[in-house]
Amino acid sequence: MPTDEGFVRPATPDERGAVRAMHAATRGAWEEAAEQYERWLPEAIELIRGGGSNLFPEEAALIGDLNGRCRRAIHLQCAGGRDTLSLWNLGADEVIGVDYSPRMLDLARRLTEAVGAGSAARWIEADVLDTPHDLDGTADLLYTGRGSLIWLQDLDAWAAVLVRLLAPEGRVVLFEGHPAEWLFDVDEDGRWIATDYDYFGGPEASKGWAPEYIDRLSIDEADQSLKFARSWTLGEILTAMLGAGLRLERVDEYPRDWWGGHGDVAPDEAGRIPLSFSVVARRG
Repeated sequence: MPTDEGFVRPATPDERGAVRAMHAATRGAWEEAAEQYERWLPEAIELIRGGGSNLFPEEAALIGDLNGRCRRAIHLQCAGGRDTLSLWNLGADEVIGVDYSPRMLDLARRLTEAVGAGSAARWIEADVLDTPHDLDGTADLLYTGRGSLIWLQDLDAWAAVLVRLLAPEGRVVLFEGHPAEWLFDVDEDGRWIATDYDYFGGPEASKGWAPEYIDRLSIDEADQSLKFARSWTLGEILTAMLGAGLRLERVDEYPRDWWGGHGDVAPDEAGRIPLSFSVVARRG
């Protein structure tokens, strides 16, 4: 997972049993990490104001042209809103971002104002598991992007939220980092080698961030909030969605380096390992 290896440990049994406490701790870490997103704000304004998109081509292809097809797009775990407003640029009439970090949502509101999105964008402060019920049944597009699921500690509850938010003909589009990517690193020649990562290890507690993911913060690593990440297996993710009553239309895997953490891979090795995946689903 994209974290500094200076402090990483397995979550204790007591921590594993306290989903909300792990989420609350991680929220504090993302409040601190918003510092990096603040540095990116001018770049985000330029991108969205110019009609651009922060989504990868694979995501854009799955989502398609939303003009006249999407009255409301809901983005869960929206962070600073750049991806959310990319959906607006793709043609969604209204976009709603849900996140538990007030500092991130403040950035999203500043971005909205700067690009003239006005009433087309709304931002809601909530843990994704507590997404307000007044949104139930209203999402023509329900989007969750890369680097989101690792911060959740209850996939069944998350999948239940997806089902209740979807409009009758709505779609879930999920694009995420592939859990298998943590099983591989590269040697000094840029060739893939196996790591000692435990694919089935469950949640980990950590401080600090990998610089490719979140650059060094002004807060010393030792003073940063403890955060909890979990690299859910592909089977756990798909089973949670199926168990909630979603109908999976397609599942795809890609060599796309979603967080820029594998830039040292040799060119002829780059397409060999699944680094990201996507799911498109509807209500069953």
